[in-house]
Formats: sequence, C-alpha cells, structure tokens
Amino acid sequence: MNKPKKLGWLGVAAAVILPLAGLRTSGVLASGWRKADNELYVVSRKLHGTLVDFTFNHGKDNRMWSRSLEQRRDMYVYLPPGYDPQLQYPIMILMHGFASDEQTIFRIAPELDSAMVKGTLPPFIVAVPDGSLTGEPCLLTPGSFFLNSEAGAFEDFILQDVWDFMIRRYRIRPERNAHVLAGVSMGGFGAYSLGIRHREGFGVVVGVNAPLNLRWVDKQQRYFSDFDPYNWGWREQFRPHEPVGRFMGGLLTIRVKHMLGNNFGKDDEATQQVSAFNPIELIDRTRLRNGELAMYIAYAGQDEFNIDAQVESFLYVCKHRGLEIGVGYKADGKHDSDTAIALLPGVFYFLTPILSPYSPGIPISHAQAPAAAEATPASAQPVARESGPRAEAPRAETPRAETPPVPALREPSPIRQTSQQTRVPFRPQR
Repeated sequence: MNKPKKLGWLGVAAAVILPLAGLRTSGVLASGWRKADNELYVVSRKLHGTLVDFTFNHGKDNRMWSRSLEQRRDMYVYLPPGYDPQLQYPIMILMHGFASDEQTIFRIAPELDSAMVKGTLPPFIVAVPDGSLTGEPCLLTPGSFFLNSEAGAFEDFILQDVWDFMIRRYRIRPERNAHVLAGVSMGGFGAYSLGIRHREGFGVVVGVNAPLNLRWVDKQQRYFSDFDPYNWGWREQFRPHEPVGRFMGGLLTIRVKHMLGNNFGKDDEATQQVSAFNPIELIDRTRLRNGELAMYIAYAGQDEFNIDAQVESFLYVCKHRGLEIGVGYKADGKHDSDTAIALLPGVFYFLTPILSPYSPGIPISHAQAPAAAEATPASAQPVARESGPRAEAPRAETPRAETPPVPALREPSPIRQTSQQTRVPFRPQR
C-alpha cells in the first residue's frame, strides 16, 4: 500500500527524509507516495481562510498539468479570510526549500491566516507549487532551485504554468507591485533570481534563510568562513563531495552533489550555470537600481549551511550599490522551520505597507505603490536591521579605517542555453 507524502522541510529528522532517496519520475507523472492524508483537513479546521487542494495527496488527483515539465504537479492555494471571487487580490507565489515540497504551506498558512484576521496583514492569495525534482521531498535528491536546467524547465513552470493556472482561476491584481515572489531556503534563491531577472512583472521579493550567493568562499576558497569583506573570494569550482551543510553536530553532512547534482553540468560548466542565476551577481548584470524591486531577506545567525555568510555578502553589495533592502535576523536561529516561522512577523511587517494599496476593492486607478522609504527597508551597515517585530541586531563587524570595495568578480565563460527563453508572464501596469 502506498504511503502519504510527508512534510520534508529542512531540519526534519534524517530518518524521515532519507527513505525518500531514489524516487524518480515515471512517465509523465511525478512519482510518489499517494494515499488519502488528513493533514489538509486538520490544518483547514484552524483557518478562517481556505486551502484549496490541487494535489494528489488526499485520495483524488487534482493536480495541475505543467506544459513545461510535461507532468502533473501538486500545488496548494491559500485564499484569505472573507475571500470574494468578484474582487481582485494581490498574489504571492511561495517556493519551498530543498528537501521539501508544496506541503510547506501547512506550517505557514496558520501564521498568514492569523495575521490577516488580526488586520496586521492585508489579504492576498498564495500559491505553493511543488518544485521538487521527483515530486517528493528528498534530502539526497538535488534541488531544482526553480530554474531551467538539465533537470527540467522549473523556471518556466513557475512563470508560465503556475502563473497561467492562477490567473485563469482567480482574479489577480494586474500591478507588478501586487505580485510577490517569496521562498524559503532554496525557494528564496528562486524568488530572488526570478524576481531580479523578471522585475517587469514582479515588484516584490522575499527570502527566508535564502542562499543569495552560491559562490561565497573566503580568499582561501573555504566555504564555512564567516563573512568578512576583507577576506572574500569567489568560488571557481563546485566539487561534488565538498560539504556545504552540517547538521546534528556533523553527523549529517550535505555535499555539493546532494544540492546541485549534475543539473547545472560539471566542473566549469556548473560554475557558469550557477553564476548566470546567482542573485548577488544579477545585481550588476541586470543593472538593478534602487526602487525597482522591493526586497526583504530574513536569516539566521547559526545557519547549518552558512547561509548567513551568503546573505551578508549580498547585503554588502546592496550597500555599495545604494540598494535598500529590508532585513530580519535571528542570532540564535538555525536552518529549520522553527526559525523560519519565528522570522515571519518581520516579513509580514515589511509586506503590509507594500500590498495594502492593492487590497481587494481598491480601484486599479487609485492603487499606488508606497514610496521606497515606506516599505520599511533599512540601510546595511554592512548588514541592514529591520525595525519590525522579532528583529535582532546582526553580528557586528570589527570597525576598520575604511570600507573595502566588493572584490572583483571573475566572469565565467558564456553558458549554453538549456531551454527556450522564458517569456514574460504578463504585461505589468505601473
């Protein structure tokens, strides 16, 4: 008898995730454990809003068809309290983390719902698609990073298939500032990479524990070093067996091959592919200017993937480029779901003034985006500190006589195309 899908957010016990290794796609369907699962109903009873099931997790196949991946895919959609199908709503596409899937919404929906009921967060629709390679959460299967690669056209899946699915079924506000890309861990990378490159259609990006600089190393090519602008290099090679994550005191080690596999090629090709989509490098490559994209990043000081160093290098570049970005920080936080949940109030505090002008019922002609200063970003020093709830002061650097420049980036060779050019999902209204 098949078993139901299990929630695989990073940080869950290895005993739960490891048996998922080896699952593969079969035919045109994402493979997996399929049986009636009552978790949706348990969570839904606690909500004032509604979780809509577009999955095969509960005894009936409601999955959406992905033209880009050529298979059916699971997705949950959260509708806010008091949802009125006659009104237009802002939308958030929420991308899950490595070793997770669409069931990430089961932890996040109650927090969203509570904030909306209290009036501290404006109502909006949330789509949570499954971006895992096999259709199941698996710690030892490489992540898709929601990009087009040899593993599949996951960027097209988000920007074309998921977007088209949502606008056919729900009334979505047309303004780009009412369109949010958000993500946890790997999904945060996807949110920033897609958002920076497609800011003609999306005005807001949010990442929680997001790897924003996959090429972070110090000058000695050591990955686990703390961020130091005086000791900063660029990764030139992705070695398959190199550790990039250490859990349970080192008993569980995540290596490059577990994260990337061969999805982005091998050796120099992998570096080229990663560099092309690396958020920190996209700042200059796309000539991102202040005010073009509302950005928020929340991260932990004890991250087992050393993502705090990645984030702080990203913030440092933002400072030097004059880009405002909101920041949430939990000094004793880790790369786990509890930390992510603890960081959510800061995310909500950031989103509220941005999305409020696009609340349902406000005419399109009257909706205006708030000025950049009203969106609660903070200046990095070199790490910005968010002024909302649950914010903590990030690790301070030792003062020095002068601030060093961002180290020179060694550009990889041009990459080869792995799929057709992604089209713009819509023509935005400004």
